[in-house]
Amino acid sequence: MAFERPAPDLNKLITAWDLFEKGEEMPGRILANLKTAGLAEVLAELKSSGWTPTAS
Repeated sequence: MAFERPAPDLNKLITAWDLFEKGEEMPGRILANLKTAGLAEVLAELKSSGWTPTAS
């Protein structure tokens, strides 16, 4: 039985990042949360769409 990954969840990604910036979670837990929330898929989609970051 194959595992089907859920769609990326931007709210979960933002929450995980906010916790990282506040230092409220261990780095390993943050990485796990980013992975399960779909960070790899979001980054791959941004790259394939030709998105480039701008200075803010």
